[in-house]
Formats: sequence, C-alpha cells, structure tokens
Amino acid sequence: MHIASLTEAKNGFSALIDRVRAGESVLILLERMDALAAAWHETQPVASVRRAARRLLRVHALRAADALQLAAATIASEAHPGPLEIVALDGRLIDAARRESFPVADLAAGGSPARACG
Repeated sequence: MHIASLTEAKNGFSALIDRVRAGESVLILLERMDALAAAWHETQPVASVRRAARRLLRVHALRAADALQLAAATIASEAHPGPLEIVALDGRLIDAARRESFPVADLAAGGSPARACG
C-alpha cells in the first residue's frame, strides 16, 4: 500500500519537472507516477498529522509538504511502517522516510521499493 498526502500530487509534479530539466524522459516518469497513483491512498492533514509533521520538521531537513506526507504515513501506519510505502522523488523525503523505517518507492529508480532503512 502507498500513502500519499493531499499535497503530494503537486510535489510529485514539481519533482518530475526537476527530473525532466535534468534530462530524464517525461513520459517514463509520468508512467511511473500514474502506476503508483493508481495504488495510493490519500490522506488529509488532520490535527494528529500536523503534530507529527512538526516533529518531523524538527528532526529532518524536510519541506513542510514533505513533512505532512511522512506524518500522514506515520499516523496511518500507527507508528509501525511495515508494509506502507512512501512514494517520493525528493532526496530529502526519501532519506527522512528511510530514517523513520519506511520503505520508499523512488520513481527515479523505476518505482520499486527501496527497502533499505538507514
């Protein structure tokens, strides 16, 4: 199962544009994002998610929207990441998710989960 916050679609598009500017194929990246989007569950930034996001902002070098995404996954997983997978393109979000013990589906790596946690 993939967890995506309400703002992740905008962040994903922004990250895709960055990758295209770096020379990657927009069609391949869009296909990967569409495949992942078909399986993710979207969450809303309720009070518990906002509290978790504040903690994540204190301990990781994240942007606010990325902290909300990771916080939503933390709340949805009831602090047991296990099978929940973070969908990400941003290196800072990928690093923070791994440090929080989440598997990561990195679109740049073909969308397959990078299960190593650092």
